[in-house]
Amino acid sequence: MKKSLLLISVLLVLTTLMFACATTGDLEKVQAQQKMSDAKADQALRDAQAAKTAADAAKVKADETSVRSENALKAAAEKEKAAAEKEKAAAEKEKAAAEKEKAAAEKEKIADEKAKKAEAAFGKSMKK
Repeated sequence: MKKSLLLISVLLVLTTLMFACATTGDLEKVQAQQKMSDAKADQALRDAQAAKTAADAAKVKADETSVRSENALKAAAEKEKAAAEKEKAAAEKEKAAAEKEKAAAEKEKIADEKAKKAEAAFGKSMKK
């Protein structure tokens, strides 16, 4: 009986070992899944690197655009300043012209008064 029990237990152990161990097909499936996951990881890495490259290029373009806009703002400010200076100079010229006109009017008034005085003096000298 001991022999039969031993034989039965050995057979049970062997069958358990056969079903518990992975077969070649199972190993191939696991290897195929591993290769698929490695390929997916590699593709994800390439996609991430491409996205990083695109982001870097976009940042460079944004920086260049920022520099151009700053330069445009500076140029616009300089043009505005120059226009203000021209306007100020034009106002000063207009003021100077108004002063010259006023001085000319005063000279004309003085000349008219002198002419009237001269006429009055001439008229007095003629009456005598």
